[in-house]
Amino acid sequence: MAIAARHKDRLDEVVADIAVVGGTACSYALDVTDKSAVQSVVAAVIADFGRLDVLINNAGLMPIRPMAEVNTDEWDQMIDVNLKGTLYGIAAALPGFLEQGSGHIINLSSVAGIKVFAPGGTVYSGTKFAVSAISEGLRHEVGEKVRVTSIEPGAVESDLKFTTSGTAAETVLDFYKQAIPAASVARAIAFAVEQPDDVDVNAIVIRPTAQQF
Repeated sequence: MAIAARHKDRLDEVVADIAVVGGTACSYALDVTDKSAVQSVVAAVIADFGRLDVLINNAGLMPIRPMAEVNTDEWDQMIDVNLKGTLYGIAAALPGFLEQGSGHIINLSSVAGIKVFAPGGTVYSGTKFAVSAISEGLRHEVGEKVRVTSIEPGAVESDLKFTTSGTAAETVLDFYKQAIPAASVARAIAFAVEQPDDVDVNAIVIRPTAQQF
C-alpha cells in the first residue's frame, strides 16, 4: 500500500500502524495541486511496488461561506484541490492502467455532489458535482479496461470539518457531531475494490443514518 499527502509525519504514523497488523506500506509527501509532483509520486509508487492497481483520490477542502462574501481565494483552493487534484491523479495513473489493461480509479465525491449544499456550500458542491460527473464520464470512456468508482459520503469523522473558518465554523462542527467513523468509508471502498474484475461498483452513497442532507 502507498499513501501520499502533505503531512508526511502523520503518514508515517499510519505506516507504523499498518506494520503492527502485519501490513506493508510506504508514505510519500505530496501536494495534489502540484501536477508534476503527482506524476512523480505515481512513478515512485510503481518503481517501489512494481505496478499500480488502485488509485484513490481523497484530498479535499470544504470552506463553507456564502457566495455573497466573494472569497475567491477559497474558491480557487477548492477548485485546485477538490477538482484539479482529482484530475491530476487520474492523469498520472490512467496511462499505466490502460497499458496494463486493468486498474481501478476511486474518486471521493460527496453527498454535496448529488444535492447542492446551500447556502454556504455552493462552490464546494460545484467541485463535487464535477468529480461525480468526471467519474461517470471516465467510466464511459475507459470502462472496458479500467473500473471507476465515485464514493459520495455525508458527514465523516475527518479533518475536513476544520477547513471551514469564520462564522460558519461552529455550524459545521455542530453538523459533524453526527459523523460516522472514517472506517465506514474505508469498508465501502474495500467492497468496491474486492469485486471481481467484471464488476464495477459505479457509485456508493454513504452517510450517517441520522443525516437528512
